[in-house]
Amino acid sequence: MTSTVDSAPDGTAPGGFSYGMRAFRHRDFRLFFLGALVSNSGSALQSLALPYVILEITESALWVGMVGFALMIPGFLVGPLGGSLADQRDRRTLLLATQAAMAAAAFALWWVWTAGWHDPWLILGITALSGLFSGLMIPSWQSFVASLIPRSDLSSAITLNSAQFNGSRAIGPAMAAGPGWAFFLNGVSFITVLVALFVIRPATEQRPPGARPSTREGFGEAVRYMRGRTGIVVSVGCAMLVAFFGNPTTQFTVVFNKFLYHGSPTVLGWLTAAVGLGAVLAAPVLSTWDTRVARSSVVRWSLPIYAVSIIAFGLAPVWQLALVSLLVSGAGFLAVVATTNTSIQMIVADEMRGRVMSVRIMGFTLAFPFGSLAQGALADAWGPRQTVTLFGAMLLAFAVYLALKPSLLRTLDAETDDADVVPLRAGLQIPRSRRL
Repeated sequence: MTSTVDSAPDGTAPGGFSYGMRAFRHRDFRLFFLGALVSNSGSALQSLALPYVILEITESALWVGMVGFALMIPGFLVGPLGGSLADQRDRRTLLLATQAAMAAAAFALWWVWTAGWHDPWLILGITALSGLFSGLMIPSWQSFVASLIPRSDLSSAITLNSAQFNGSRAIGPAMAAGPGWAFFLNGVSFITVLVALFVIRPATEQRPPGARPSTREGFGEAVRYMRGRTGIVVSVGCAMLVAFFGNPTTQFTVVFNKFLYHGSPTVLGWLTAAVGLGAVLAAPVLSTWDTRVARSSVVRWSLPIYAVSIIAFGLAPVWQLALVSLLVSGAGFLAVVATTNTSIQMIVADEMRGRVMSVRIMGFTLAFPFGSLAQGALADAWGPRQTVTLFGAMLLAFAVYLALKPSLLRTLDAETDDADVVPLRAGLQIPRSRRL
């Protein structure tokens, strides 16, 4: 079943900047967006400070890779619980609790640093605690967006939400604060999203009648549900490829700046901000494409562009060329991640949304830390430039393979609505007629 969109007066599909920004017409989404932008900017500032202080303490790229591992693996482990809670409990209440816990972890990191306890294991331990709360939070966060806007504006909201997250990666590093201030400001930044969550009034979340499944049963339901919808499986696979081969390279800005470019902290700030800035610049264009360009076409072209930009970053002899490569990388990252996320959100039934999003998040959060460790270890043994170039080339090979499988890519264009979804309760199986 395909969704319908309003046509322009001349009968063509709507478009333009104002149409791409249409999610901002809704008060609750605007509040959520602004609160999240400030909070994620604080998190981005901390994300820049963490690999910097770890590198200063250890002088090891492998330890830098362990930052991503510590942040992501706890979230992966609690992913099924986070998805189950998102489908069974009030999502706004869950977000309030987990955001408050993440704020506490940020303040703990600030206290440890300012007290002079510069032990890398202690820093990674608090980072892991923050990652655990994040893993419980993200399925509710991703699912919550759909309750703030009508379905017709969902693709705009998802793209803008992704742009906000990536844009914060430009705003946060621009603050150029020292480690202590970075950790403190991150803790303070959570206040904005907590206030936003208190004042917004999302649509009532529909819960199916009957007994609630256990976390294990609910996760099994999500996996069976996904097996019947190839578009969701392809979307998760693309996200994992990006997370393993591409996303860890953003941590190498600190390594490249120190050992290859011998740049200043200002140069490091620009390099780190470039990925987020590229995503922000791409967002207005991407958010207007949903009625004119198929999602499969966006992924077909943006994934290889993203891979080439990573290769260019690895080969860049000077930081100025690396900056340009990272700008393109940010645009490509947003295009792939936001588009595949939209595909999942358009296909999935609301009663399964939290658990299906948790599977996607688990895939991403498992691929990213192992990619970070692999790239960190290889960079210590072989060199950071060769490592980034190799991983970019491997991602390009997968992108070409996927482009040669148009039948797989076309599953990203599938759409459905809640009325089409058969409830998965009491052991009901997905009818084969519903499979793509």
